[in-house]
Amino acid sequence: MKKILLASTSTLFGQEFLEYLFPEIIELFKNSGEILFIPYARPGGISHEEYTGKIKDAFKNMPFKVRGIHEYQDPKKAILEAKGIFTGGGNTFLLVDKLYRTGIMELLKNCIQDGIPYLGTSAGTNIGGLTMQTTNDMPIVYPPAFKTLGIVSFNINPHYLDPDDNSTHKGETRETRIKEFHSINSQPVVGLREGSWLAVSGDNITLKGSQSARIFRANQAPVEIPTGSSLNDLN
Repeated sequence: MKKILLASTSTLFGQEFLEYLFPEIIELFKNSGEILFIPYARPGGISHEEYTGKIKDAFKNMPFKVRGIHEYQDPKKAILEAKGIFTGGGNTFLLVDKLYRTGIMELLKNCIQDGIPYLGTSAGTNIGGLTMQTTNDMPIVYPPAFKTLGIVSFNINPHYLDPDDNSTHKGETRETRIKEFHSINSQPVVGLREGSWLAVSGDNITLKGSQSARIFRANQAPVEIPTGSSLNDLN
């Protein structure tokens, strides 16, 4: 049975790194013992070692250990032996490129489908959808494909922002960009605001956290759903 947590962000204003998710993380990985961290998105261009060190420090009081996938000689073996997996945020293009070039995209999907607990934040959440085409990130590398894990049957836009009526900025909004996506693509998109996450248990998907989410479907007006809502109709 799938056990997945897909969060919009790792850090909320006024809180420590991942603090708001600690209770959920402890519950998700309660039987894991050790979790495999995938640092490939490298936020700000930091090294895999630096990023993994940040996670180890954040989880130092957790009832499990953390090991980075780069610490293994064989990343495929690391995925196959993992008891829990966390993919952090950063640049989605970089993350997807590395997952393909190490040959673990499909392995990662299969492990999650088989019930290995999975946590994603930001870019790590983006890859939970059908494709990465609704990311906000710059294309700093060219991955072999845009297809991602598809552990949920829709796309996700983490860090979703509503238009600011008081702003003088007249450029494209997130909603505009998602409408552009839907002019060519048909799958639904979940605009996931900061402080919210998708909890997946088996075939059930629930919006959790402090914010509502915005659901976009091709050729339809966007819909707001409150926290606690089921997203099973999108799956």
